[in-house]
Amino acid sequence: MVAYNILLVPVMWFKLCYYARHVEKYTEEERYKMLRFIDSRAIKGGRITIDVHGQENIPKEDGFMFFPNHQGLFDVLAIMHACPRPFSVVMKKEVQNIPFLKQVFACMKAYAIDRDDVRQSMQVILQVAKEVKEGRNYLIFPEGTRTKDPNNVHDFKGGSFKSATKAKCPIVPIALIDSYKSFDTKSIERVTVQVHILKPMLYEEYKDMKTVEIAAEVKSRIEKVIKENE
Repeated sequence: MVAYNILLVPVMWFKLCYYARHVEKYTEEERYKMLRFIDSRAIKGGRITIDVHGQENIPKEDGFMFFPNHQGLFDVLAIMHACPRPFSVVMKKEVQNIPFLKQVFACMKAYAIDRDDVRQSMQVILQVAKEVKEGRNYLIFPEGTRTKDPNNVHDFKGGSFKSATKAKCPIVPIALIDSYKSFDTKSIERVTVQVHILKPMLYEEYKDMKTVEIAAEVKSRIEKVIKENE
């Protein structure tokens, strides 16, 4: 990725860092447009093909949440390529200071959650719910961490869906296939990453379900798509 974009890297790194330090100077759309440009260059340089399915399932109105399976560090970039609409991320605190991702998350005005701090976690959940109600879109990985288990989905945590239930927003499952190959293997072979955006679960569908039941249902839908397409 770096070699292919060697002339562009210094310029885009400076621009990314500048945007990350001055997020209030730019609209969410302007920041997202810049991130998608960097994303597209990285994807091309890394000889990665993003095979997108179900883009029409992205809700027409803002104020929704993505819930994908979590394969690796490339996951957010793959979904960013597939989604033309700005979204932010709730991440675990352990990844918030990884170079490049740190700047990307800053531009997205993402939140880091401390899973060992119940009070802090609840504050993030409530803040995200508030922002989703106001029309922001968010992504949460309900597995909580990378599976490091290619194309196998681990248990989804019910607590991951609390922001969605409080916001009464559409829940959009996303099935990722082979995303781990981009950053988490040492191969330089061409890679195809599949991004399947599934039909959203509307509030009317899940309003009487417990969060653990929602988690199990979303996981089941994602697993079905992965088995059909891997």
